[in-house]
Amino acid sequence: MLVNSRLILNKADKGRYAIGAFNVSNLEIMQAVIEGASELRSPVIVQTSESAIKYAGMQNLVAMTRNLSGTAKIPVALHLDHGKTIETIKKAIESGYTSVMIDASDQPFEKNAAITKRIALLAHKKEVSVEGELGTLGGKEDYVSGRAELTDPGMAKEFVEKTGVDCLAVAIGTSHGAFKAAARLDIKRLKKIKKLVKIPLALHGASGVYRDIVAKAEKYGAKLESAKGNSDTEIQVSIAAGVSKVNTDTDLRLSFTAGLRKCLKEKTNLFDPREIMKEAKNEMKRMVKRRIILFGSSNKC
Repeated sequence: MLVNSRLILNKADKGRYAIGAFNVSNLEIMQAVIEGASELRSPVIVQTSESAIKYAGMQNLVAMTRNLSGTAKIPVALHLDHGKTIETIKKAIESGYTSVMIDASDQPFEKNAAITKRIALLAHKKEVSVEGELGTLGGKEDYVSGRAELTDPGMAKEFVEKTGVDCLAVAIGTSHGAFKAAARLDIKRLKKIKKLVKIPLALHGASGVYRDIVAKAEKYGAKLESAKGNSDTEIQVSIAAGVSKVNTDTDLRLSFTAGLRKCLKEKTNLFDPREIMKEAKNEMKRMVKRRIILFGSSNKC
């Protein structure tokens, strides 16, 4: 069933676990996410970037989410990840997204707060939840890139009070994309933020970039030697310290690559796209379940 993300994030915040927010851009990724979450009886957030919308079409993504969540026995939220323009966010709200992110984090504080408040007022009229961002992550992924600037706890409190957002994305040392130095999360900063901010916090750039998946992809021809990510321990510590939403994109891409390359290498007689994509989907599904168990959201619905 399709729900507002505020409902599942508030429960996660109180229960000290996190909801997995998985980026999708096609049918197989969406099936892997919803099927994996369903098998573990976990709430889940399906989210799409602006580049995913450009690739697959907003209406197509909404229709797939509605159809798949309609038969699932778990709460599923459809979230716009890193919405950069008011036009895109309005269109997402009108099209059926239950949650949107306004990312004006590259703007000065007052302008970021003013833009975010405008979106919050607009979205809340339609019972759509809103995620804002204060501070910026380093790295680059899809249309999102920038220089790292960690979130100031005092400013985070002021930002939430001024904007009325339901969830706040914070920068504590993660970065977008896979090709980066190993992350070192500022847990002390996170605890200070959580002490002052009483709404759910989101962690972006939080993929694990697991060595076994990278090794499998490399075995079948990928060249990903420099890919690094966040340790499971750091993610669990951040959840215990107040994170309620953890984004995962790169791990799904790497899993897809590993599964697809393995299939094409070992089953050279296949020419049915459905069969070729099956191993990629299964690999992603295993990753979804791996992350959900890490986040502690299994059996929460």
